[in-house]
Amino acid sequence: MTDPYSVLGVPRTASEDDIRKAFRKLAKKHHPDLNPGDKAAEAKFKEIGQANDILSDSEKRRRFDAGEIDGTGQEMPPRGFYRDQAGGRGGKYEHAAGHDSFVDMGGVFSEMFGERRGRGGFDMGGMPVSYSLRVPFLLAARGGKQRVTLPDGKTLDIDVPEGTTDGQTLRLKGQGMPGSQGRPPGDAYVEIHVDPHAFFQPRDNDIHVELPVTVTEAALGGKVKVPTVGGAVMLNVPAGSNTGTSLRLKGRGLLDRKSGQRGDQYVKLKVVLPETPDEKLKEFLAGWEAGRSYDPRKEMEQFT
Repeated sequence: MTDPYSVLGVPRTASEDDIRKAFRKLAKKHHPDLNPGDKAAEAKFKEIGQANDILSDSEKRRRFDAGEIDGTGQEMPPRGFYRDQAGGRGGKYEHAAGHDSFVDMGGVFSEMFGERRGRGGFDMGGMPVSYSLRVPFLLAARGGKQRVTLPDGKTLDIDVPEGTTDGQTLRLKGQGMPGSQGRPPGDAYVEIHVDPHAFFQPRDNDIHVELPVTVTEAALGGKVKVPTVGGAVMLNVPAGSNTGTSLRLKGRGLLDRKSGQRGDQYVKLKVVLPETPDEKLKEFLAGWEAGRSYDPRKEMEQFT
């Protein structure tokens, strides 16, 4: 977790004016317009903005200081809450199948009740509980509902926001342990774990994809269909493209929930021959004199 105070270089006792001055100084230093093409400066600029978003808002600052949210503004489980005692991720309460349901909530509830009742019961509001939930990559990218089954057999549709990232924690108000003597139930904290995708590879908010293309598409160019997290789009492949040629689909990446901006999708072409050799292609290549004179390994000679 990033400490916004450290990011801005101010003490925890800093005044609003101190925070504002520190932010302006650092934002000016790392602004992308003053550091064109500098990815490190761009990342630092985003980090500074995120820290300022927390500390310039009195309520967010109070909640961060109280440990209720982290440096990105995400909800934090209460300190010392049950999952810590249960051993965290991968502990005995995590569901064996993992993909479509919570951890073994029935076991969690029964043990908690059993322990509490053995001590004579409790007279406080419901205890918070935490779970680990795996979700498909596209569900996290696009947002949607994930249905889970509660210990009493009821089902709950968890609203996974668009752009949810691996490790993010969602707070479900009132879905924790029931309170006693009419007290309200606690909250549930769900740590999301995003499954990898077959070919979408996220890097920050950008998506990287390797796209197979035919020799004809690479040599002559043309429009090809490309999958994106938002659905398939048509991509113009320039004539003379090669394996490794990288093309960008602007704004087709993942949603940054803080900035509201989308990343890009980078498409790396991979020229693929037909699985079955084509006799006409072989015949053409055999008589293609220009192809014989071209040496794609020539530049390697300077290193040997």
